This record gives sequence, structure tokens and C-alpha cells, in this order.
Amino acid sequence: MKWGLFGGTFDPIHMGHLRCAEEVLEIFELNRIIFVPASLPPHKLDARITPFHHREQMVKLAIDGNPDFSFSDVECQRQGNSYSVETVEYFLQKYVKDLDLFFITGQDAFQAIRTWKDWQRLLAMCHFVVMTRPGYANMTLDGILPAEFSSTFAFDEKVQGYRGPTGRMVYFRQVTFLDISSSDIRRRAGEGKSIKYIVPDAVRHYIAKHSLYRTG
Repeated sequence: MKWGLFGGTFDPIHMGHLRCAEEVLEIFELNRIIFVPASLPPHKLDARITPFHHREQMVKLAIDGNPDFSFSDVECQRQGNSYSVETVEYFLQKYVKDLDLFFITGQDAFQAIRTWKDWQRLLAMCHFVVMTRPGYANMTLDGILPAEFSSTFAFDEKVQGYRGPTGRMVYFRQVTFLDISSSDIRRRAGEGKSIKYIVPDAVRHYIAKHSLYRTG
């Protein structure tokens, strides 16, 4: 099995998330992509985040009808901060016999990977798919990982990725980043403006029904 793990706050999930996931699924011929909303993202502890149950329902509505997409609430089941290394461990321990795991993240997040918990161990446990924007210049490990650590990775021309000492890969792949951000959606919804065509209709209706992101 080849599974992709797509983590994020998803506050809310939008068309950009879905399109990127669809392209990664196709590029790597994955069997499925699992959307994993963070419960308490450690990099956003000071931010106001919509309660998990709302974000969970929006993800489920967004992926409904796509048999290649699924949802996991594993990070809500754990106490404390949501750490990617613990999520990857959970899936590997449960499906270790026949699972090839691809951790999907954006370029901006990968740039800060040295701030992640046990990041060295995480890179040794699963493949990384780093989604970049078309025209993005730096698609290498240089300047992202410490030189001593990055030197343990070798570029594999055949698969166009960096192979680490455990055989796990880091791939940089250009995907169609729609110019959409969750923060802009929250702002628009809060001001009573239209968010049609930037989130799935079912998500848009859910936001309206529960008056999410409204101010005042």
C-alpha cells in the first residue's frame, strides 16, 4: 500500500488543499490520501483555531464522494500537542507490514522542519513530498537541513528525489497552488463576503449554518 498523509489545520479546508492532494495522488500513484487535521498544532498555540469537531466535519464534507480520500482523527485522540512524528509512528505501527508512507507538506512548512519535534527521526521513517509552487527556485535540501545531515542524502536521478540513509525519499514536486488561503477565507466569511468557488459548496453551507468565522 502507498498512502499519503496530508496534515494541516484545515481551518477551513479549501479547493487548494483538494487540488494539491489530487495531483500528489496522481504523481506518486498513491492508493489513498488521508487528511489528518491537527488538534493542537504546536506552531499555532497562540492562534485562535476553530474547534476540532467543526474542522473534522468540514474535511469529511469536502472529501465525501472521493474514494481515494479519507479522514483520520488520530491527532484528536491524543492528549497534548499534535506532533507529526507521533502521527507517522501511529500509522507505521498499525500497518507496518505493507505500508509505504508519504508525508505531504508545503514548501513553507518544510523550510521550518528543524523546528519540528524529532525531525531527523521523522525524515528516516517515511517519504516526504514537498509541494512547491511553479517557478520556485530552491528545490534542494541545501539551506533547509544542516549540511552535515543533508550530506547523508543523495539525489536519485531516476526518481528525481533525495534518498536518505534509511531509503526514505524527499521529493520536491510542483503542484497547482491555487491562490487561496484559509486565513483569507476566514476573513471573507467574517465580513459576510462570498466564499463560493474557493471552498466546496458543502463546506460553504456548513460555515454559514454554524456561523463560523463571523465577527461581532
